[in-house]
Amino acid sequence: MPQRLLIPFGGGAPSAHHLGKAHLGGKGANLAEMAGIGLPVPPGFTIPTTLCALYYEAGARLPDALLAEMVGGLAHIETVAGMEFGSATNPLLVSVRSGARVSMPGMMDTVLNLGLNDSTVEGLASRSGNPRFAWDSYRRFIQMYGDVVLGLDHYLFEDALEILKDDKGATLDTQLTADDLKGLVAQYQAIVQKETGKPFPQDPRAQLEGAVGAVFGSWRSERAAVYRRLNDIPEDWGTAVTVQAMVFGNMGETSATGVAFTRNPATGERAIYGEYLINAQGEDVVAGIRTPQYLTLAAREQAGAKAASMEEAMPDVFAELARMFAQLELHYRDCQDIEFTVQEGKLWLLQTRSGKRTAKAALRMACEMVDEGLIQTDEAVLRVEASVLDQLLHPTLDPKAERKVLAVGLPASPGAASGAIVLDSETAHTRAATGEDVILVRLETSPEDIAGMHAARGILTARGGMTSHAAVVARGMGRPCVSGAGGISIDNDRRILRIGNRELPEGAIITLDGASGEVMEGRVATVEPELSGDFARLMIWADGHRRMKVRANAETPEDCTTARRFGAEGVGLARTEHMFFGADRIVHVRAMILGADETSRRAALAKLLPAQRADFEAIFRIMEGLPVTIRLLDPPLHEFLPQREAEMEEVAAETGLSVAAVKRRVADLHEANPMLGHRGCRLLISYPEIVEMQTRAIFEAALAVPGGVEPEVMVPLVATRRELEIVKAIIDRVAGEVFEAAGRSLTYHVGTMIELPRAALRAGEIAGAAEFFSFGTNDLTQTTLGISRDDAGRFLGEYVDAGIYPRDPFVSLDVEGVGELVQFAAERGKAARPALKLGICGEHGGDPATIDFCETQRLDYVSCSPWRVPIARLAAAQAALRRK
Repeated sequence: MPQRLLIPFGGGAPSAHHLGKAHLGGKGANLAEMAGIGLPVPPGFTIPTTLCALYYEAGARLPDALLAEMVGGLAHIETVAGMEFGSATNPLLVSVRSGARVSMPGMMDTVLNLGLNDSTVEGLASRSGNPRFAWDSYRRFIQMYGDVVLGLDHYLFEDALEILKDDKGATLDTQLTADDLKGLVAQYQAIVQKETGKPFPQDPRAQLEGAVGAVFGSWRSERAAVYRRLNDIPEDWGTAVTVQAMVFGNMGETSATGVAFTRNPATGERAIYGEYLINAQGEDVVAGIRTPQYLTLAAREQAGAKAASMEEAMPDVFAELARMFAQLELHYRDCQDIEFTVQEGKLWLLQTRSGKRTAKAALRMACEMVDEGLIQTDEAVLRVEASVLDQLLHPTLDPKAERKVLAVGLPASPGAASGAIVLDSETAHTRAATGEDVILVRLETSPEDIAGMHAARGILTARGGMTSHAAVVARGMGRPCVSGAGGISIDNDRRILRIGNRELPEGAIITLDGASGEVMEGRVATVEPELSGDFARLMIWADGHRRMKVRANAETPEDCTTARRFGAEGVGLARTEHMFFGADRIVHVRAMILGADETSRRAALAKLLPAQRADFEAIFRIMEGLPVTIRLLDPPLHEFLPQREAEMEEVAAETGLSVAAVKRRVADLHEANPMLGHRGCRLLISYPEIVEMQTRAIFEAALAVPGGVEPEVMVPLVATRRELEIVKAIIDRVAGEVFEAAGRSLTYHVGTMIELPRAALRAGEIAGAAEFFSFGTNDLTQTTLGISRDDAGRFLGEYVDAGIYPRDPFVSLDVEGVGELVQFAAERGKAARPALKLGICGEHGGDPATIDFCETQRLDYVSCSPWRVPIARLAAAQAALRRK
């Protein structure tokens, strides 16, 4: 049991922010730090993250020691606030909020206005002189507590509210009177009684115990688990819980609540960005229940909005808020996402955290903060999450393309996407799993939509503002989002989206432009991204701090050109089998496979040689002297043969064989488990003429290109040194023949791909014949875990959810298992050959977490998809900086 079960903050309590976010959670640490620098923070206490694990270990029960200490924590709040928890005359109300060490917006639960009951509501009404406010707070509390703690469907309460509004002819909650709301409270209590069989709890301390337990419980909710899986957040981190005195933004026209960023999270512009609502609580802003107003006059005028900005409606409070924003950004040296409340003219700060931002905004902020002297280039490199660069590396809408605009909403998250309309999260996830591009369309999103939002190419909502759940989560995911498109409605019964007088059935194609807020009919043409300006500056800084080289997996001229454009420093894997499927090549490949003897196979390979030579020459010319690793033929031969009757007839006609002969050969080559079958070096040893043809093509191409080409020839799937020696002898012999015929030679290297556990274990022996190792982590993961990558999708999600693996091991390297083999092979290989070059060329080569591991092992390079080269460059720089 930890010594400190809760840590107070505010009201002169010693600041404990030094305990860090790992202990206090992000919210708790930042509240303690804000209070410590003198900002107006309502008093409270934080229950550390360590208690989350204890809660679950105790069978979802709060430790008795914690319950006892909460009495003292409440006393601290009471003393500072001058109110008493549970008092019928001067009641203290508190909020109970989650706070993981990294921001998980909307994924866990919150309870506000806790402490209200049938007695304290009267005291709140009397003390505030505002009965309407008191009963509105009570009805909100019952609904939130009923949903979060008691597990009731929140629509039960919302339906009752909507019926009351209809009866009263009210369009907004604020149009209901105190008596209306008092009657609604009675209805809400009846709902609780009916659904649970028990009355709504009246004991404030029991309410608090239930709320703290529910917030801890929400750490393992389905939406939180999905979010953690998508963002690689370990489950064992847990969440802290913060209990804090309530301040109220719904006490009339001199009260307000809002959410703001110190810089624009969509563009990075250095300007206050956010929204507020007068006479509202915080959930009204983020839930999109009411349309919020802009904070600044400039933002209002730019949007053409009529409602007064906070700068106009509350000029003194706004000026104070602006000063605090500047102080917070200077203190944290980063863009801050801030929640605030104004209670009867007094400003309170409820939270600050580093603001989530788009990739474009992250680049601009990092560069401008360097220019402003806030941070240095190394910190700028660490500020931009490597994976978010993916948002910048794909096409956007062509500004010249025709756009049939159906509706315009708020540009909540930039980018562009086209896809089929889907009207619920489950459908989005199901259809996207088949490879279909979908656009998730909702009235408003909620945390339960997280899986569908991730699966969708873009998100469209009818309600909500720029800081709504949809907007914040979409920006964090890099998904285009248009929110608050008021002209749309959804008919879930008929599965139809209505836009004005148009009806679009589910499945119809639309396009979103998250930069303009436009919703368009059909697909719209795109243009390639510009990789200059802030992007180029950050990449230059990253390259200056990076140790590992970054290469690309590429074998076509198009991929090689893309790789060079994105800054690749060579080709780490050219898969020669990908070159064999062209219409002018596959006939010769099949003729070679179907050849009755070595002579006929050599004749077919001779016809394939010019095409292979041309392929390699094109790669060498594009790479202009940078290293190129060419993998010799790897897959089993049956993959090149036809499987359908009509295709077999075509091959028979091309080769002069009978259809029956073709069928026999297909049957002969069939393997029960081809991934572990006659492939790689095994195939090359059986058919040395393949090695000869490919080697000749490589070196003749290299000699034809000026500028010092230095090829690296990679032998796949070795398990023993002898396998490599046999194939290497053929490579060396043919290379010598090519050099003798040309009258000149060049330097080359022969190495192998480490993709079998035995190869990793015997790396010291294999290094005696290899000049480089390239870890093929795709197959090394399969052979180490005994899991087929092609079939793992059926159950790996369940494994990750159950904590068997922290993340999909085919996406991010299994460091404890596969990673230990990599470490073992690197150490033994280097011990045997100190100059051994080490790299990784599996799909993991573009994963930031894997790249971080590669830096710890001092690999020389990583190789990844051309489109992920910038991600790998930045991740490699960050990995190097973290180890300085």
